[in-house]
Amino acid sequence: MKRSQIKRRPLADTVLASLEPETQEYRELYGDGLYFRVKPNGGKSWQLRYKKPGGSWAWLGLGGYPEVSAALAKSKAAEHRKVVSNGIDPLEQKRASKAALEVSRTRTFRSAAAGWFQSKADQGLAESTLKKMRTYLDKDILPALGDKLLDEITRNDCAKLQASIEARDAHNVAEKCRAWLNQIFGRAIGLGLTENDPASRLRDIAAAAPATKQHPHLLEEELPAFIQALKNTTSRLPARTAAWLCIWTASRPSMVRFAEWSEFDLGAGIWMIPDEKMKMGRDHVSPLPTQAIEALEDLHRVTGRSRWLFPGVGPKNPTISENTINKVFTGIGYKGRLVGHGTRHTASTLLREHGWPKDHIEAQLAHKEGGVSGVYNKAQYLEKRTTMMQWYANYLEKLAATGN
Repeated sequence: MKRSQIKRRPLADTVLASLEPETQEYRELYGDGLYFRVKPNGGKSWQLRYKKPGGSWAWLGLGGYPEVSAALAKSKAAEHRKVVSNGIDPLEQKRASKAALEVSRTRTFRSAAAGWFQSKADQGLAESTLKKMRTYLDKDILPALGDKLLDEITRNDCAKLQASIEARDAHNVAEKCRAWLNQIFGRAIGLGLTENDPASRLRDIAAAAPATKQHPHLLEEELPAFIQALKNTTSRLPARTAAWLCIWTASRPSMVRFAEWSEFDLGAGIWMIPDEKMKMGRDHVSPLPTQAIEALEDLHRVTGRSRWLFPGVGPKNPTISENTINKVFTGIGYKGRLVGHGTRHTASTLLREHGWPKDHIEAQLAHKEGGVSGVYNKAQYLEKRTTMMQWYANYLEKLAATGN
């Protein structure tokens, strides 16, 4: 109906529903300063006309129709008139509440954690480290604390989080999460987002971790039979080459799995691994013994068109799985006796027993030194490591050939 046909007030529901739009927006008085607004596009809503504390008049939206019925609009208008009678501008009150809500959203743990994670990414941490942080943020920390305000998180909240991780015997994860919590709250305090630091004493109540178990590895007297068995493996070329590369370079299995052809200079006999792949967060150069170079030349004829040395199957698996190398060892009878990471223990032990310098071995293993030397000692010992790792590959050949 047209508004010229309105005959009584307050407006009946049938009138509200049937009022037709005009070329210009218009308002019809419902009663006590409450108006019904109709837009040219047909949109309808409620507005309250009120006098601000300073004496000027203003409009306050109360919601759209029919979502807000006439009865609800009357109730809202009555509440706002009480606010006005107390000398308060309801529009300013609404804006202040909205601003407070926006501020509170920046003071949630989730927001603080997001800022902390981005700061770590900006510092250039290794991609593997960032991935680990992201995993345990999403898996453990944020489900427990993410939606809580920083000021409302208690020591008990943090203690329960730590205990839940320890309950699945993930003590190393619990230790990392504890450190990350301390950093997140510390950063939030520094930014003035909170004065609350409920994670500050978690170390004092942390459960004792069980004694660290070394990865299964082999000692020198076990190597002759193992090397001979590995030479006779029936595993496919990529899998067995990955296993050998772990042995010849004493590299982490993850580094081997994600090795790219662009990182190798077979002519120079070196493997150049970029910092984002490295646990220590800096570039690493590994010498390649002649045995590794020959094996990689054979592999290149099979996988050389791929980005990866050891490609997987399908887009979800760009490289071989983390279990592929272990399956090679299992297939030759060494299940539970040797895993990919254990080849590093084997190399470290044998090289030390034969008198190679600790610094050269640690550099080859890409271990980061602690203290001041860890910051300033960038020595690669590349020439000496080349000699050392060629000796190691040759010695393994000798062990397999002579049996001792």
